[in-house]
Amino acid sequence: MGTYLIVGAGAIGTVVAEDLAQQGHSVRLLSRGGAGPEHPLIERVAGDASDPETVARHAIGTDAIFNCANPAYHRWPTDWPPIANAILAAAEASGSKLVTLNNLYAYGRPTGPMTPHDPLNADYEKAQVRATMWRDAKRAHDDGRIQATEVRASDFIGPRSQSYLGMLIPRILAGKSCQVIGNLDAPHSWNYTDDVARTLVTCAQDDQSWGRAWHAPANPPRSVRQALDDIAVIVGATNVKITKVPTVALRVLGLFNTDVRELPKTLYQFQAPFVIDDSETRSTFGLAPTPWDDVLNATISSYSKS
Repeated sequence: MGTYLIVGAGAIGTVVAEDLAQQGHSVRLLSRGGAGPEHPLIERVAGDASDPETVARHAIGTDAIFNCANPAYHRWPTDWPPIANAILAAAEASGSKLVTLNNLYAYGRPTGPMTPHDPLNADYEKAQVRATMWRDAKRAHDDGRIQATEVRASDFIGPRSQSYLGMLIPRILAGKSCQVIGNLDAPHSWNYTDDVARTLVTCAQDDQSWGRAWHAPANPPRSVRQALDDIAVIVGATNVKITKVPTVALRVLGLFNTDVRELPKTLYQFQAPFVIDDSETRSTFGLAPTPWDDVLNATISSYSKS
């Protein structure tokens, strides 16, 4: 059995840790607060992922490092570079492989279904931060200093994730209206957290993964309206009112909220089709998404219990 370091104990890092432990591997789960699931094979470690010495120390003797960290959204430009650099340096020093979780921001505005081979053309700061992370890792891989791969996913849905759809589930359960952004009817890809974690683990253990990026498997795209209607049907809600938040309102709210302030730059993700092509992940690794109804039932159940 192997030994793995996971940086970040959020919705994805936690599931990765659980999946690896269930396979019989030893896991070190590093987060600022030392959070994570209780399991005899999971060692929960409190530490600063931006500190190179901390990450390097816990990377010793590991087969791979999973970068599942998630700094506060408004602090990406300041917090991501030292974290990514510390993890990359630790992978090189320890001889560990590097598996990074990323999103789709770096592609910029799509003109069709996004593939892992599309250029990283986004021109806004937060997207460029994520693009730089991959370029640095890919350069280290190409130079023979490490083995690196990256798994990219669209908006999450699933237990424990503070996702766009997930945050609306309590409102539907309570019979309240839902306020959403963008085009209610634009097709959109959603990635189940368990499927994302499974893809990360698979890539860490399959030699076909190295040196390139992969898309986590997703169900056929569903617009925001379709997804909310699907949730309403499952919970037995009727006449759920869905209203659109005007873009001008987002700009006003952004004056007081740092996260909302950035939304107009990324609103294109919900104004037009935002769809991923996961065909290579399916054909290469034999991975498929969890059925949509199962995804929704698991997600709804987690909110019903909270």
